[in-house]
Amino acid sequence: MSTTVTQRAEQEIARIVLLHKATVGACAIHVASGRQVGLNVAEWFPMASTYKVPIVAQLLCQVDQGYLALDQMVEIAERDVSPGSGFINEHLCIPGLTLSVRNLLELTLKFSDNTASDVVLRLAGGATAVNGLMHTCGHDQIRVNRSTKALLACFCGVEGIPLDDAWTLEKFTTAHKQSTDAQKEAAQRAFLTDARDSCTPAAMASLLVTLHRGELLSRSSTELLFSIMRNCQTGQPRLKGMLPEDVDVAHKTGTLGEIIFNDVGLVNLPGELGHVAIAVFVKAAKETVPECERIIAEIARVAYDSFLFLET
Repeated sequence: MSTTVTQRAEQEIARIVLLHKATVGACAIHVASGRQVGLNVAEWFPMASTYKVPIVAQLLCQVDQGYLALDQMVEIAERDVSPGSGFINEHLCIPGLTLSVRNLLELTLKFSDNTASDVVLRLAGGATAVNGLMHTCGHDQIRVNRSTKALLACFCGVEGIPLDDAWTLEKFTTAHKQSTDAQKEAAQRAFLTDARDSCTPAAMASLLVTLHRGELLSRSSTELLFSIMRNCQTGQPRLKGMLPEDVDVAHKTGTLGEIIFNDVGLVNLPGELGHVAIAVFVKAAKETVPECERIIAEIARVAYDSFLFLET
């Protein structure tokens, strides 16, 4: 990609962002060449559910090393049920529910199920293990610190509820209802500047490059990860929103309230042009949900188009 194409792409991304009332960070990296376009690539953003990508990567490392098996069955207890997005607590009967590790991975990435994600995090060895993996592969600017239970409690201004074996979804729901609007607003403002569970766009895009190159997981685990992400059921108007319909996109979204909108993934360019890893983060949004999703879609399209003009 010529410098002129890069500059034009970044100027267009900056123009898109200036039209909206939100803080936006974006980074797109061509996997084969390492060429990059972006905006605010080194700024920190809350990952929201995009943090499930490094969590799943750590679990698959455990699988590759023989500590876990994809067909291993795991019981889901009442204390495991998390608030927020969830297929398990909405559609499955919790008492006696047992799922395989692979089921949990599918639910975590495909449906962004928070209950499955927290179980996966536990099986993966917790946040310390995830951050250890990120450090080992050179992605220190990705921080995973809390379960979705703890993360959502902070975001919603819910205090004083147990996060251990005494946790129940009912306790969270009751405490959330008792929180005042002022408490919730203050909690959300504080969350935007919280260093926990955050990353930079460059770090997330670089992680996706590392994964796609097969430098972190076995071939089978790499293929499984991206095959599940290709079937992601959330955020269709985001990265995929303005791309050609036949473009293959493996992605993972993240959303919190109406102030944080993210999407990260791998885009397959046409022909022999390769793949682009892209991460777009929107925070402190003062736009409608469709407008925030359009920001992501427009940036993804600019990045996609710019990489069609690779230097030979």
